[in-house]
Amino acid sequence: MGIVADMLQEGILMTMGVSVNTAWIILVAIIALYALLWYGRYQTFEKVLLSFVILLGLSFILVFILVKPDLVAILKGLIPTSPTHHLGLIAAIAGTTCSAALFIMRSTIVAEKGWNINDLNTEKKDALVSTTTMLILSAVIMAVSAGTLHMMGMTVERTTDMIYLFEPLGGKIASLILILGVAGAGLSTIFPIALIAPWLIADYTGKPRNTKSTQSRVLMLIALLFGFGSVLMEQKPPALMIFSQAFQACILPAVAIPILIMLNRKSLMGSYTATTKENVWLWTVIVFSIYTTYYGVMEIF
Repeated sequence: MGIVADMLQEGILMTMGVSVNTAWIILVAIIALYALLWYGRYQTFEKVLLSFVILLGLSFILVFILVKPDLVAILKGLIPTSPTHHLGLIAAIAGTTCSAALFIMRSTIVAEKGWNINDLNTEKKDALVSTTTMLILSAVIMAVSAGTLHMMGMTVERTTDMIYLFEPLGGKIASLILILGVAGAGLSTIFPIALIAPWLIADYTGKPRNTKSTQSRVLMLIALLFGFGSVLMEQKPPALMIFSQAFQACILPAVAIPILIMLNRKSLMGSYTATTKENVWLWTVIVFSIYTTYYGVMEIF
């Protein structure tokens, strides 16, 4: 939320010449998101998230075209290497892309759509489209960074550094598009995070997922109020985000290992226990999660 507020503050300054305190921007964003959560249904949430992701994707693709990153540098970056530094950043990237929250939200979405075992093929196709889209978006974002900022030896310490670094490369239009893209990325992450606690509790207690219940509304409000953290803390939003995402990578084994156990429990799954191929992929996820957890722990301590 701090990053979104910083970017929107800069966008307002560039277009209107007015400086607005980030606390007010965060307050307006929280009120808008809470109103959507208060009155909306799952179908509404899905449309809102889809809009944010489309905004994110188009923005970074346009910025990619405008700044013309070095394709040779991008191709070199595709060669696998063993990292020796920036371990926390690596864990953060893994934490935000292959996260515990992703597994939770995915299972909830399947339940909300009313899919059952007869819709397994539909679910697999949907998952394939989702992961492919995420792969393409991540590749474009990393290509923009690797082909421009990295090649120029520039770093981002504050959120607005991105704007000042990109403006000479792509002009004000590229900067404004980047602002919209980052805001879309941030809001598309914040929105489902506010839903995780009420949906998890509903699932655990066997109750319907009702976002209009008093308990859900209180939990969603508490989650959104954490958006003021960047205003109250001394650390810059980018540093806070890297730390939080690195910590999130540490949670992944706590979700992946129980999934492996449950999918292999015949009393629970019946004839739908995990196949050998599925178990191989599950173990791959677990090994990967432990690997990134190590990076996350090293960064924290």
